[in-house]
Amino acid sequence: MLRRARRATTRARALSLAGARRHLNVHEYQGAEIMMKNGVRVPIGVACATLDDVDAACDALRGREVVVKSQILAGGRGLGTFASGFAGGVHVVAKTEARATAEKMLGGTLVTKQSGPAGKPVNVLYVAEKLKLTREMYFALMLDRASAGPLVIASAEGGTSIEDLAATQPEKIIKMRLDIVKGMTRPQADELVEKLGVKKHKDDAAKQLLALYDTFAKGDCTMVEVNPLAEDEEGLLVAADAKLNFDDNAEYRQRETFALRDHSQEDAREVQAGKFDLNYIGLDGNIGCMVNGAGLAMATMDIIQLYGGSPANFLDVGGNASEEQVVEAFKILTADPKVKAILVNIFGGIMKCDVIAAGIVAAAKQVDLRVPLIVRLEGTNVEAGNAILSSSDLTIITASDLDDAAQKACASLK
Repeated sequence: MLRRARRATTRARALSLAGARRHLNVHEYQGAEIMMKNGVRVPIGVACATLDDVDAACDALRGREVVVKSQILAGGRGLGTFASGFAGGVHVVAKTEARATAEKMLGGTLVTKQSGPAGKPVNVLYVAEKLKLTREMYFALMLDRASAGPLVIASAEGGTSIEDLAATQPEKIIKMRLDIVKGMTRPQADELVEKLGVKKHKDDAAKQLLALYDTFAKGDCTMVEVNPLAEDEEGLLVAADAKLNFDDNAEYRQRETFALRDHSQEDAREVQAGKFDLNYIGLDGNIGCMVNGAGLAMATMDIIQLYGGSPANFLDVGGNASEEQVVEAFKILTADPKVKAILVNIFGGIMKCDVIAAGIVAAAKQVDLRVPLIVRLEGTNVEAGNAILSSSDLTIITASDLDDAAQKACASLK
């Protein structure tokens, strides 16, 4: 039972991370700038990379208090804790205290429920005016597979977890499917304004919802989530906090947006893998896995766990990898100090086993491989591939099938 649970956890994590790679995520201050360009009303704020920037921001912003927000690509910032022990990644403080507060945050590592135990570096703070909000709502736009078009998910109650609200009071969740060609129409915006319970400035509120849709559509977003979408003292809607994700497939026409990508928030190994069109996801085990195909990767990780091992990663070289890509894949695997053995599992269809074998030999020589290497090849040109391995004068453990490979990989650790 425990072993099955571990396998399920590994599968869920790998798949969720693999899916997330399709969606560029930007910082809150960057998302605010993008929304503002599309006519969305957002809090006035300044991105600050230094303490002097914080002082300048306080001088420029109205009011006696400001909100100092850590900029990391993970949720739960307010309830997070810095590695130093300082609690909270978001603080409302008097301007006179902003610099001292920022000093405890800027350059630190913030750990939240969504960041993972290693946390994320805080290289930028978003210092914004403190708003007086009278009511908070939830509003999101995302892609809906069922209808093959945009979907609005909203609620008259916001500022809290929409998942919790959906679980306890599902009747309070508003859903509206939009036509993929027409987008959000004015009548639909008016209907949403009524369902959200907006009492004042309804025409302006409808225009704000249409502006949020423009942000979503024009930006090739996979999601625009505003929580809270709030009413200020005058009853005007403000996107008080928002999260924007963008479809990686649209990078060619969203160059300006994709230039905002913050590599410091990502696993350096994943960034390096991306440069060579490799799909890499770091895990917590000690057996490095190199495969071709996501399904084969999951099967390889499962069977490693079946025989008592633990996968250190998910690394898919794809169906048509070059020798150079295989070399880079080995460099990434061996750079991880937790990796104590490497299992290569290749099924040659489009991918030719002799190309993989040549890449393995070249890589093993370049990186001065010092851990056991187990290789299972099957498919196109498998005989030629095995001949390259056997004549390489390298210590390579070959396997006849996946079971054999996994058993040998786990046994090599002993």
